[in-house]
Amino acid sequence: MTGPVCEGGTVTVRVNGDVQQLPAGCSVTDVLGRLGCGTRGVAVAVNSVLVRRADWPVSMLSDGDQLEVLQAAPGG
Repeated sequence: MTGPVCEGGTVTVRVNGDVQQLPAGCSVTDVLGRLGCGTRGVAVAVNSVLVRRADWPVSMLSDGDQLEVLQAAPGG
């Protein structure tokens, strides 16, 4: 799958606790692009389940989903 697949309608999701309206059909990859956080050192959980990086492009979000995007910080 290439490029964003956000098409038609919207869904309401929580991203790191903040409520956001996103186009229906958005993937985890699309959300990361919107956040501008890149992908290096990033982990993502949807509804408390870790999503493998390889699955980000095909992990579509549904209304009510909760995403946690964690980014490693240098210097620990």
